Amino acid sequence: MSAFSEAALEKKLSELSNSQQSVQTLSLWLIHHRKHSKTIVNVWFNELRKAQVSRKLTFLYLANDVIQNSKKKGPEFTQDFAPVIVDAFKHVYREGEEGCKKQLGRVLSIWQERGVYENNLLDQLSQVLYGEKKTKKRTYEEIQPDDEDFASQSSPGGPPQTAELIRALQELENAASGDSVLRQRISSLPAEVQDTSLLHRITDKESGERLSRLVEEACMLLADYSGRLAAEIDDRRQLTRTLTVFLQSQKDGLAQNEQKLEEYKRKLARVTQVRKELRSRLNNLPGGLYNSSD
Repeated sequence: MSAFSEAALEKKLSELSNSQQSVQTLSLWLIHHRKHSKTIVNVWFNELRKAQVSRKLTFLYLANDVIQNSKKKGPEFTQDFAPVIVDAFKHVYREGEEGCKKQLGRVLSIWQERGVYENNLLDQLSQVLYGEKKTKKRTYEEIQPDDEDFASQSSPGGPPQTAELIRALQELENAASGDSVLRQRISSLPAEVQDTSLLHRITDKESGERLSRLVEEACMLLADYSGRLAAEIDDRRQLTRTLTVFLQSQKDGLAQNEQKLEEYKRKLARVTQVRKELRSRLNNLPGGLYNSSD
C-alpha cells in the first residue's frame, strides 16, 4: 500500500468517484494510515470545500465509511472528524446538489441508530437538516391531521420509494460476496502465508523478506475483503429493515384502498338507485323523457 503524504491524499481525493468501490478503496487506505488521522481530516475538509458541487456528497459518504469501519481499530477518526462534521454537513447541504438532504438524512439516521456520536452532536446535525423544533400552541383545526399529514407523522421519513429500493438492490449486485475474482485470489494464496508450521522453511534473509511481502499483501487483501463483507452485511441488514417498512406501507395502502373501494361501491350503488328511481319518476310525468328509450 502506497506511503502517506498530503499530496498523495489530495490526488486520491481528486480521483474519488461516487462508486461504492472507489469510496471503500480510499476508505481502507485512510484507515491503514490512521496515525495521520488529524492531517487526513484537515485535508479532507479543505478538499470538500473546493470540490465540484456534484462530488461534495461523495466526500460525506467517504467520511461515513471511514468513521464506521475504523472504530474497531481505534477512535482516531471518530474523534478527529467530530469538530468539523457539523460544518461539513452544513456545507454539503447548502452548497451540494439540490435534493441531497435525503441522502444526508440517511447518513444521519444510520449514525443515530448505531450511536456513532453523542446525542449532542447528532442533535446539531439534525438541526442542520431539519431546523430547530420549536413548540407553539396550535388551534384545534391544526391538531386534526388529514390523511397525508398523519402518514408523514407516523413514519418520519415516509415509506421508502421504489427507486430507492431498486438502487439499494443494484448496489448489492456489486457487493463483496459476488466478487469472484477477489475470492479466487484469496483461495490462491500460498500455504506459507497461512500456516506458521511452515516457517521453518525460511533458511535465509532473502526468502524471509519475500515471504514477508507476501504476508503483508495477504493481510491487506483479507482486510480489504473482510471490510467489504462487513459493509455488505450492514447494507443487507439496512435493506431488510427498509423492505420491512416498505412491505408494511404496501399492506397499509392496500387496506386503505380496499376500504375506499367498498366505500365507493356503496356510493355507486346509491347513485345508481337514485338514477333508476329518477328515470322511473320522469317516465311517469307527462311527456316523459325516457318513454321511447331507456
